[in-house]
Amino acid sequence: MEKNNQITGLLAQNPQGLTRRDFLVTTALVGAGLAVGPLLGVASAEKIENRSGNGLHKGGNTMKTRRLGKLEVSAIGAGCMSISANYGPPADRKQGIKVIRTAYEKGVTFFDTAEVYGPYTNEGLVGEALAPFRDKVVVATKFGFDLVAGGLNSRPEHIRKVVEESLKRLKTDRIDLYYQHRVDPKVPIEDVAGVIKDLIKQGKVLHFGLSEASAKTIRRAHSVHPVSAVQTEYSLMERDPERNGVLKTCDELGIGFVPWGPVGMGYLTGKIDSRTKLDPKTDLRSGFDRFTPVNIKANMPIVDFLKIFAEKKNATPAQISLAWLLAQKPWIVPIPGTRNMDHLNENLGAINVQLTPADLREIETALSKIKVYGGRMGEIYMRDVDQSK
Repeated sequence: MEKNNQITGLLAQNPQGLTRRDFLVTTALVGAGLAVGPLLGVASAEKIENRSGNGLHKGGNTMKTRRLGKLEVSAIGAGCMSISANYGPPADRKQGIKVIRTAYEKGVTFFDTAEVYGPYTNEGLVGEALAPFRDKVVVATKFGFDLVAGGLNSRPEHIRKVVEESLKRLKTDRIDLYYQHRVDPKVPIEDVAGVIKDLIKQGKVLHFGLSEASAKTIRRAHSVHPVSAVQTEYSLMERDPERNGVLKTCDELGIGFVPWGPVGMGYLTGKIDSRTKLDPKTDLRSGFDRFTPVNIKANMPIVDFLKIFAEKKNATPAQISLAWLLAQKPWIVPIPGTRNMDHLNENLGAINVQLTPADLREIETALSKIKVYGGRMGEIYMRDVDQSK
């Protein structure tokens, strides 16, 4: 009955109609949310030098590193999802490969994908793009959806099956970081952690991650096998991890935090306004409350503030948004996603934007007076987010 209700809700938002298989895939994609980002620990003194010239912010990019558990990665990573799916039609494959390889040339060593992106096609793209320098990068992907039957599936036998499929698509013999994409309420998290522990012993997986997990679930999983990173939406517009205990738990347990949607799924770039049209067939955001024309217009004060503040810092709104995340904790690393080379350069330029304590206070004071309109995702999409207490 629950699945039927979800189907009814989705069809209501997609009156053009879907085949059964298209719908099941869409359901999985919707549940997947839209992932983006990674990390943990005290920043390393080591730096990855930019090999491809200057970023948009003055000074060029000198990419620093941070730690996700014992895994060292670039302080800003690359979310690869939007190249293939969920934010519009797929980009040209050659363009996608060029963006990923350029990110590497500019110092990015962390790349985030998932089997559900496409589905499947994004893993294949990432595998091809990173093949020439596979041993010099960290690849993260995710499991947890049944793309044939629909819905969540983290049963041990399913995990063992899909990890082999992801390895083939990624053209690799190990997955550096393997996330459970959504917590499956039908499978004890201890069982999931146990399977990942076995895969780590086999060398097929190197590190364990959770996505959209509650503080309680994180603790339970961590008691079986150390969790390296937790991935959840977090940005200047979406502050739930500060309130629900997830950031606090990561801090206590030494777990890295992976903000997806670090620029508000595009909101905080300053390039979205009430005239923006999102295609309901290819863009998941079209079904999110925050992206209705009414709520976009209502949320413009946030964007307007960022534009004014960014000008004072000789930066862009997106760069301020990313720099703000970097300034929150030394174990937070965003993975903004893009298929656009200019946007890639802009995002990576955030590494050089230094926010002082006074800057952070100014941002906090200003935004505390501005209401955010619309939930982070529609109700139907939030059902797969673990909110157990």
